[in-house]
Amino acid sequence: MLLLSALTALFMALGYTLGGSGGAIIALLVAAGMNLFTFWSADKIVLSMHGAREVDAASAPDFYPLVQQLAQRAGLPMPRVYVIDSPHPNAFATGRNPENAAVAATTGLLSMLSRDEVAGVMAHELGHVRNRDTLIMTMVATIAGAISMLANFGMFFRSGDNNGHHNMVATLLAVIVAPFAAMIVQMAISRTREYGADRAGAEISGNPRALASALAKISGMAERIPNPVAERNPAAAQLYIVPAHVSEMFSTHPATEKRIAALEDFAAQMGHAPALAPAQSASAVAPRNSALNPNGAPKPRRSSALDPLRRD
Repeated sequence: MLLLSALTALFMALGYTLGGSGGAIIALLVAAGMNLFTFWSADKIVLSMHGAREVDAASAPDFYPLVQQLAQRAGLPMPRVYVIDSPHPNAFATGRNPENAAVAATTGLLSMLSRDEVAGVMAHELGHVRNRDTLIMTMVATIAGAISMLANFGMFFRSGDNNGHHNMVATLLAVIVAPFAAMIVQMAISRTREYGADRAGAEISGNPRALASALAKISGMAERIPNPVAERNPAAAQLYIVPAHVSEMFSTHPATEKRIAALEDFAAQMGHAPALAPAQSASAVAPRNSALNPNGAPKPRRSSALDPLRRD
């Protein structure tokens, strides 16, 4: 709450710098309006941006029951489940509250990880839902984006203002310092929530080391496999369990090595925890349409998150 308040105050200060007390009030009203809009529409925007398709127990007979089992263990309503046809390995959660939540994973992630690792990743995303991080991060992204937008407008409108050196300094502070400060606050909030979701995911799945293993695999591949959505809209990086490029200083996520170390410590505290029970699936009997094989074409299968035993 303190960090969110700081971000809103920064937005108002930028409005005051550019337009006086009236500008601060307008900035506050704009921030409130944008947050209200994203409160209702953020999930639809995010899912549409990724071309996600909703699946159910019939179309994803392995993945959907896995999420269902994890949601029951987390004490959450069943979220909507989506699959994104992309080789880039990643997953995210969205939605304004647990009753209207959605989780999504790419086909690249589902085919790369073992079943326990997928369970750890989806438990992490459900941890975001349980902690209501999806709403918090949407609000943060909205305000931070608005600050950058307002700063750009400020440079344009102030360019014709000839009231002296003071205004020039104020303009420079507005267009340079404010967006940078917003980025720092945004990163501070996001990093805090990632550690919380990692811990929640470990508790929900009961297997912190599986999540740690998944993070290591995703981090290595996410940097090598292109993600067109994140390239077009860098703000989307904060949604993912691991962004494409993780640097210690300028990233919305903590360093993956630190997250893995924290999970290893938590695993030691938990001791041995039972693995998630295998889900029953009709796909073991005969080939059929699924999230990972939408055409239903029978073909040799390799070890994957949804079939670690290489069943035909």
